[in-house]
Amino acid sequence: MIGDDIVVTVLESRGDAIRIGIDAPRGVRIQRDEIVRAVEEANQAASQLDADAENMIKATFAATPPPAES
Repeated sequence: MIGDDIVVTVLESRGDAIRIGIDAPRGVRIQRDEIVRAVEEANQAASQLDADAENMIKATFAATPPPAES
């Protein structure tokens, strides 16, 4: 039991792996730590790519002279 309303049950044990079941209220978010970390790392990598792309775009526009007025 975790608190008054979350129940964790070992469903199966096989070798060095186990399966667990979690019974919790619908509003409780349950996520595996390694999945949360992988998503965070992917988001950080994507934001770095966005920053790199933004810097490349800025450099391109800075190097391009403005169009001549007619």
